[in-house]
Amino acid sequence: MSALIVGNFYPLSPPPLIKTPVPATTHPPPGEVQVFSGIVEAVSPILSASQAPGVVRIQLQKPSEFNDLKIGDSISTNGVCLTLESQSQQEISFALAAETLKVLGLKSTEVPALVGQKLNLERSLRFGDRIHGHLVTGHVDSMGHVVERLLEGESLFLKVEIKDSVRPFIWKKGSITLNGCSLTVNEVAGNTISVCLIPETQKRTNLGELKLGDLVTVEPDYMARAVVAASVKGAHP
Repeated sequence: MSALIVGNFYPLSPPPLIKTPVPATTHPPPGEVQVFSGIVEAVSPILSASQAPGVVRIQLQKPSEFNDLKIGDSISTNGVCLTLESQSQQEISFALAAETLKVLGLKSTEVPALVGQKLNLERSLRFGDRIHGHLVTGHVDSMGHVVERLLEGESLFLKVEIKDSVRPFIWKKGSITLNGCSLTVNEVAGNTISVCLIPETQKRTNLGELKLGDLVTVEPDYMARAVVAASVKGAHP
């Protein structure tokens, strides 16, 4: 199964981010990069999914608190930054383009199975918002998969195997985004990372529902990526 679209995550420990009402002029100007904090605001099911040449369109149930949306807004959808294509009182719709489908590994035969899956949603940050997680771009690097699930008391430990391309940007106690959720890396062993989910995280996201083999979207800390890139460039000017 593809993992656009599996898992609901929430912050590792910080409280839910309250989006403070501010004038619309405080949003980033059109064309500028939208960013998120990795603090999931809502979890919504996919109501329908359809294919068109080069794209897959999905319709989700619109969270009641998402009452300030406008067409063209950026929304983190299980960690993938998607542009709001259309909306109604009950639904919000997005188009997944070819590159997104490639990164997610979503096959045409898997599209019907998307219906009913629950996704983590977060609106883009406004200037002045508190950042309870870390800065997240919504540019998913690759997919990871769950290789271990261990419940210790009320804490849930997950081990996720990540791709070689992500490994240079991951270290113990660093930040990582899984399915749009800002998490702290507890341990690193080869290409396997460990994260711990507190009860609040399990309750407010679908991370607690993940099973062995389930896929998750992975975005390393973009600041770590920038540091590594600068170091490589400095070593090889």
